[in-house]
Amino acid sequence: MRLIALRDAVKSYGSRTVLRGLDLEVGERARIGVIGQNGSGKSTLLRILAGLDEPDSSPAVRRRGLVAAYLPQLVGPDPRTPIEICHAARPDIARVERELEESAARIGSPEAIADMAVMQRAINRQERLILEYDQLGGHAFDGTVRGHLEMLGLADGEVERPHAELSGGKRKLVALAACLAQGPDLLLLDEPETHLDAVRRNGLEQLVGEFAGAVVMVSHDRYLLDETVTAIAELDRGAIRMWPGNYSAYHAARELELQQQAAAFAAQQKEIARLEEAIRRYKQWASMIDDRRHTIRARNTQRRIDRMDKVERPVLERRKIGLALRSGERGGNRVAELRGVSVAFDDDPVLLDVDLTVFRGERIGVIGRNGSGKSVLVKALSGLLPPTEGDVWRGPSIRLGYLAQEHAPAPPGRTPVDILRAQKPCTEEEAVQALLRFLFTYEQCRQPVASFSGGERTRLELLLLMRGGANFLVLDEPTNHLDIDSVETLEAAVEAYDGTVIAVSHDRYFLDRIADRIVEVKGGEARAYEGGYSTWYARHRAPAA
Repeated sequence: MRLIALRDAVKSYGSRTVLRGLDLEVGERARIGVIGQNGSGKSTLLRILAGLDEPDSSPAVRRRGLVAAYLPQLVGPDPRTPIEICHAARPDIARVERELEESAARIGSPEAIADMAVMQRAINRQERLILEYDQLGGHAFDGTVRGHLEMLGLADGEVERPHAELSGGKRKLVALAACLAQGPDLLLLDEPETHLDAVRRNGLEQLVGEFAGAVVMVSHDRYLLDETVTAIAELDRGAIRMWPGNYSAYHAARELELQQQAAAFAAQQKEIARLEEAIRRYKQWASMIDDRRHTIRARNTQRRIDRMDKVERPVLERRKIGLALRSGERGGNRVAELRGVSVAFDDDPVLLDVDLTVFRGERIGVIGRNGSGKSVLVKALSGLLPPTEGDVWRGPSIRLGYLAQEHAPAPPGRTPVDILRAQKPCTEEEAVQALLRFLFTYEQCRQPVASFSGGERTRLELLLLMRGGANFLVLDEPTNHLDIDSVETLEAAVEAYDGTVIAVSHDRYFLDRIADRIVEVKGGEARAYEGGYSTWYARHRAPAA
């Protein structure tokens, strides 16, 4: 049964058209993964499905009574506690609770005590409210909310703490719990994996698999798409194309189709060339001999070409960011060391007596649970966070390039061109050309950076990193918000890079491709294991991911 449908949807922002004649239908129990390049309109599509935005054309057709819950891509801090946020997700229950309180006060009022008719009306109203409260699930609601928060990995003490004090991953989990609290028929998830560690990503896979309704999910996590979805919606140039199966099935089918299209295009072009050569001969003969048959043959052959169903030239490789990482100088064999390093915040220890040596040319992947201290480790190694105890050493010829997990607030009014020219002297034209190679439009080059999406901010940071010429790159969750094409470009750039890389990541594909050593941060310790993520996972399959 259909839950929601879009027909020939169009959506524009100013002169920029994001969706062009898009068609999409979501049925019960659907599991749809939405993929596409940054800026292609994936978040806009989810907002339209959620009813938070409307297409410029005909509105979405929804099943009567449909409850859709939307998880945004970015979840900011909230002064309320997780429990309060989840309770606020059901204003209908909160309304009945307020009316029950008012009803109880009415029953105990002097007016009701003095007049039995007033008392009876108040009691009748209270009975109706209690029945409505039961139908809404109000009596079990608090327990259900706490169960969701516990299932998603929040400890008892965290559910009563201010949301603003939680990590980025846990804020996203609270927002997901608030979605579940609504009892939705349709879950709309915009990059739900962002900031989540491997264990919680596994939990997310289980949650999506067991959810009774439909799920439409924007994601750049190829493992997550493989494990959870049964159809891929590819959003390209404002239109959707549906592919059956998970991401791996989509990738294989798309590659096969492109190969077949390339073969068909080559064969048709060969046939067109043969017919055009025949037309040339017929015209030449017609100019030499006064015989209308040659002119007629030339005209008929041209009609054969005109009537052909033309095969489009296949785009074997879509435009990708022009990322090429190169170091400005070689650097020494020992890049950096932590020697007995401990880091604590107030009386809360995060790292305890950690020793770690990074050698030139290494590709180190840092993994661990949310809040285990991964970012603290790489910040200490980078010299951005002074240790409480121990020493941090970095080679004298080492030039550091650091990509932070969270984007710093953009300076008001600053454009990408301004930022590039402030980093390294260049002409405005040179800055624009660099930005165009990273898939920014000409208009975006002069727009405030504060208006950019998460993926666009990350692309800009990668461009700045590339221009910096560092020989030691520290990347804290570099794949967050990047589309799959950009992640694959980043993987290739890291592989070809002539310097040293240490990367915090929960992207299992990314770690498998780039890492030759894994450092696990757990319980204040940092333990190193040779090999990539799959090798580490095979050793630790039982206790964790």
